[in-house]
Order: sequence, then structure tokens, then C-alpha cells
Amino acid sequence: MFALEWSTSSRLKHVMHQFQKHLDNLQEFWSVLDDIDKSLCVVDAKQPSRASSVRRIHAGNDCILIVHINFNDPKSLPECRFIGHMNNLHMIWRRNSKKWSMEKSFPENLEYVLGTELPRPQGLHDENDHHQVDCGICYAQFLPTDEELGARSGTRTDYTCENMSCNKSFHSLCLTDWLRSITTTRQSFDVLFGNCPYCSDPVAVKINSVNRVN
Repeated sequence: MFALEWSTSSRLKHVMHQFQKHLDNLQEFWSVLDDIDKSLCVVDAKQPSRASSVRRIHAGNDCILIVHINFNDPKSLPECRFIGHMNNLHMIWRRNSKKWSMEKSFPENLEYVLGTELPRPQGLHDENDHHQVDCGICYAQFLPTDEELGARSGTRTDYTCENMSCNKSFHSLCLTDWLRSITTTRQSFDVLFGNCPYCSDPVAVKINSVNRVN
């Protein structure tokens, strides 16, 4: 929660500074929420609220996974409860919770710890649509299992072109390598800016999220 520090000598600029610092601290938390809402099937949430740290996620087979994201450390192992037909998922969660990795995305961690692929939002990564699942560059759904890839080893496509008429999926690693091979690609800090290999619409990929292990 935002706790305003105020004294008789405070000015409006001090309030604005505190508020901006609070917003900066929320960025990672909001990013995790957005990743969950975009990648997983969130219950009753056509427009999920960023004000809530709780997400109810379909785990398949009439099971609902309720996760409480830590506001101060959103990428850490969340509190988790299961409702419905669990198929021993709660036992698997307890047994594998130590496998949670700060290097993986939140959705990837959930699937890795539970040992199962979670349902996707309707229309996203439809299994009947080959191009929605496989990477548009390497034409594989998952990256190879390779120690050189570090936390990205064995992960599936994690970037989708925002052009709805294109909607091609890629591994961030593959897209980064492809962008680096194009002379028109621009870099600003840790982000590469270029164009989608299929529709030429603008794309942007963080470099530090796809670095290989040296």
C-alpha cells in the first residue's frame, strides 16, 4: 500500500516524488499480473484488475488454482490453493515447490512445478492452429533442452506479434537472434526494436530476458 510521508515542511513535489517511486515499485508486480492474464486462463476475468494480487486460474479437469502474488516479490513462489477436482495437484505442488525458479516467468514456473501444461485463454495458442503454437522462426514449439540456454531451456513460445491479423508466435530467443541479424534493428538500453518477420509490424524484445548462459 502507498504510505504518504508528510511533514510541515513537505511540498507538492515531495508528494509527487513519493508517488512516482511507488509506481516504479509496482511495475514488476503489474508485469507479472499481465503475463498471467495474457498467458493463462483466468476465471471470470475479461478485464482482470491490477489492484488485486489474487488470480483464479483454470488448471483443467474442473480444478481451479488460486494464487496470491507477493506484492513485494512478485516473481517468488506464491501462496497457492486448489478448488475442485485436483488430481493430486496439491500434493505435486508441495513436493515440487522447491523447483520454483526466479529466472522463469510466472506461468512457466506454475507449469514446471505442477508438471502439466495449463489451459490457455480462448483463441490463444489454439492447439488446432499450428502457427499459434510453433515458433515462426525455428518452427518448434519448445526450445531444445540445453544447459547453454539456462532457464530458457525447454521453454515454449513466449512472444506473440500484436498484429491480430498476423498473431505469429516466437521464442524470444529466436526472435532476438533474428533481429540481431537485421541491419535496420535498433537497440535502446536492453531492448531490441525491429519488425515482425511475417507482417513487418513493430516488435520489441528485452535482451536480458533471453541471454544464454556463458
